Amino acid sequence: MNINALEKVALSVRTLSMDAIQKAKSGHPGLPLGAAELAAVLYGEILKHNPANSKWADRDRFVLSAGHGSMLLYSILHLSGYKLSLDDIKSFRQIGSKCPGHPEAGATDGVEATTGPLGQGVSMAVGMALAESMLAAHFNTPEYKVVDHYTYALVGEGCLMEGVSSEASSFAGTNKLGKLIVFYDENYITIDGSTNLAFTEDIAKRYEAYGWQVLRGSMYDMEGIAKLVAEAKKDTDKPSLIMLKSTIGKGCPLVAGTAKAHGAPLGPEGIEAARKELGVPADADFYIAPEAVSYFNEKKPVFAAAEAEWKKTFDAWAAKYPEKKAEWDAWYADKPTGKAEFPVYNIGDSLATRNASGAALTAVTNEYSNLVGGSADLQGPNVTKNGTKDYNPENRDGRYIRFGIREFAMAAICNGIALHGALRPFCATFAVFADYLRPALRLSALMKVPVIYILTHDSIYVGEDGPTHEPIETISALRAMPNVQVLRPADAEESVEAWKIAADTKDKPTCLAFTRQNLPVFEKEDPDWRNTIRCGAYIVKKGGDKPDVTVLASGSEVSLALAAAQLVTGKTVRIVSVMDRELFKSQPATLRNTIIGGAKRVVAAEAGTKMGWEGLATDESCLFCIDRFGESGPYAKVAEAMGFTAENLAKVLKG
Repeated sequence: MNINALEKVALSVRTLSMDAIQKAKSGHPGLPLGAAELAAVLYGEILKHNPANSKWADRDRFVLSAGHGSMLLYSILHLSGYKLSLDDIKSFRQIGSKCPGHPEAGATDGVEATTGPLGQGVSMAVGMALAESMLAAHFNTPEYKVVDHYTYALVGEGCLMEGVSSEASSFAGTNKLGKLIVFYDENYITIDGSTNLAFTEDIAKRYEAYGWQVLRGSMYDMEGIAKLVAEAKKDTDKPSLIMLKSTIGKGCPLVAGTAKAHGAPLGPEGIEAARKELGVPADADFYIAPEAVSYFNEKKPVFAAAEAEWKKTFDAWAAKYPEKKAEWDAWYADKPTGKAEFPVYNIGDSLATRNASGAALTAVTNEYSNLVGGSADLQGPNVTKNGTKDYNPENRDGRYIRFGIREFAMAAICNGIALHGALRPFCATFAVFADYLRPALRLSALMKVPVIYILTHDSIYVGEDGPTHEPIETISALRAMPNVQVLRPADAEESVEAWKIAADTKDKPTCLAFTRQNLPVFEKEDPDWRNTIRCGAYIVKKGGDKPDVTVLASGSEVSLALAAAQLVTGKTVRIVSVMDRELFKSQPATLRNTIIGGAKRVVAAEAGTKMGWEGLATDESCLFCIDRFGESGPYAKVAEAMGFTAENLAKVLKG
């Protein structure tokens, strides 16, 4: 290990970081200054990676969970040879920059995950380690290890305060994810000051209780860090937390060790003091030590050789196991490896859409052998047991994941699985508990990863569990999030189509909302409805070429609308099932008008808040929705008590 060269790498990380932040007049210099040595030794000596190919399948992953310290990552990516130029560094936090304020997957070569919302990064790292263990169990053979890499993350106090990291760390310990190594930047400082203001527990004991191996060292002992990583790797049954004592803002004497270093540029005086302390020329903007450049130039063939050696192993494996190679290609392309046999339903069949979802999930599982997932301790109510074996430390090749009652971590872990590649994740809970996982769903949308969210018990028809479990605003809130596909099917047949759409969607997460109560399979007058529904809505009951009233209904309210229409005399009523409201709203006006049929009055019916339906319904009087919390009782009685009945909808239709 060339300590002198690595020290120059760490120096260059500091200078690039502080100058980029100063130029942007915005950013967080404390972490890059305080953890530069870790970046240097990690990317120079520890990681199995090849900057010339950031998508090498068997590379080690690194997630900067403390994403506010993004310049640490950008600096070391530039220095080590990833496709990130010095001009990119100089445009930190500017519009269109490859160096956004917090790391974004897809925006910057070498960035594995979008981080910044604290705690989610390490939780996604758990998902990546989980994916590695699944793929290793499935593809490795006695002679060849084509999947054999580690997942690393860097966390700060903020990550460990956020509850999602506790959920994910508990999951990782329970599942003995021994190839997960997390570094803890132990500097005892947050924005408000010392961590003692709000954070006093014994982190080591906490992680030992989770089932982790806990090791300690100094952020500034690079040989020591390498030895700690080697020690961590010896325990294959425990993830490792390596606690590294550090000084926030190290190198700038005006702010080092204080909260002032955390979230603001150093300022001209701070930059001047830092350059003097670090021994670089006073006028050396964006200084890079020549020794750092030479070091990584010498490393280029070493990095390339690591990938080339793996490629030799991979090619030999592929030649001996062509069926596995074909499956590998399909998994990484997210293509079917089998044929789905979806259930067929008859008009008049009655079943909850959650049950129809369960049958469709099993079909999709048979079609996509890379589909993995589970629920937040709600396998029965969510109907998610799909005929696959459980994943656990004794069976890494299992496809059903027991997430436990950890909705937020469940979703973040699924993001990590999706980001890793080769596996397609789903997760499930009650619709109302989407609020627990919402921040991770937001990152799914931002990162454009196709995680499938199964959300059952989708309305007041939950019944006896009462208003705490009866979603009112939930579906509307999910629809309000950009790049989230929300599908609320109206019967078993639509549920099958919803699953097909979810499986076909590759660039965004999908939320599937299903009922607890039984719904009838109804006749559909659009003969091509299975294709039309991909526009977001289709005609269930035509009601003539120019209906008097058109009802736009979603989910269980389509059946309610059909029942209400039978109570209306003297007017023609068209019923439209709107499975994907936001997609329907985005269609050209001519298409929307064709489906609506030019009706004088358009009524929207949904057992939830009216938010978002206003632009489709004719006026306020045409919104048959619910803008109050529910009641506890048998679901039919709850609907009656809240006035949400076919009779009352019929009154609205009559006008």
